[in-house]
Amino acid sequence: MIYAVWLPLLVPFLAAPLARRGAEQLPPRVAAWSLTVLSGALALSATAALALLTLAGALRLPSVARFARLSPSLPDVGPPATVPAAVAAALALTALCALAARGVRRQVREVRRARRESGAVPGAGDLVVLPDERPDAYALPGRPGRIVVTSGMLRALDGREREALLAHERAHLAGRHHLFLVCAESAAVLHPALRSLREPLSFALERWADESAARATGDRAFTARAVGRAALAARSVRGPGPGPRRPRLALGATAGPVPRRVSALLAGAPRTRAPLSRVLACLLLASVALSAAAALDAATDLHTGVEIAQGERPPSPPADDD
Repeated sequence: MIYAVWLPLLVPFLAAPLARRGAEQLPPRVAAWSLTVLSGALALSATAALALLTLAGALRLPSVARFARLSPSLPDVGPPATVPAAVAAALALTALCALAARGVRRQVREVRRARRESGAVPGAGDLVVLPDERPDAYALPGRPGRIVVTSGMLRALDGREREALLAHERAHLAGRHHLFLVCAESAAVLHPALRSLREPLSFALERWADESAARATGDRAFTARAVGRAALAARSVRGPGPGPRRPRLALGATAGPVPRRVSALLAGAPRTRAPLSRVLACLLLASVALSAAAALDAATDLHTGVEIAQGERPPSPPADDD
């Protein structure tokens, strides 16, 4: 356990740069799923490693050892290095879990507040038009999901461009893209190396919605023009007051690096770039497997040590020198 328990904490520093590079080689939908699953798996493995370090250190406390019925003649259920590491692991685990929970609660409060504000405005179906001159549009998650558009954005676009914009926002709701963001934000809190995956994930989600809008309109060039015009309108028009408060989980067509998204739409349907994508995919799968296997091995090692200290399993005989 002394070596295996550290691997889940170190692997994300190697896997995150590879994941950023690999996401560029994949279609948007595949990239979004890959980044989300990768960040979630690595964050869970790292959190499990911190929990194992904390538990191994706690078992060395006399009160905990008596409660667990550990034999006084076999007090060491883990490596000696666990004692100083356990204190730091316990503090880090407590702080990170508290921050992750607070972040989720804040996001939920923002969505609820936005839904109350949009619910006070008459709408048609899933569309809510806010009386605000600042051009803005975003997909507001919930049951049912809503598309919030300001009157300023509607005036900035013509009829067909509005259809493309609404198709983009409906793609966010249909794909439940806010759940991808929740996973990525929580993973970024639980391990600092995973923070670098939030930006490529947001870009992949916007590109995913762009492709859905292009299929809905049947014209990639027109969709690219609609996205560009909406982004220009949102950035150029300023009005008095604070403007509408968009929740962090509310994705919109004007977010992210719009020039890159427009270029991708004009370049044609996305395709997987082999063989580089296959090599990166294998490396990322290997990193996830290594991280999960190391956490499982550390847990098994700790469990075996506890059973020995409880007298439920005899100690392993020493290896012969010859």
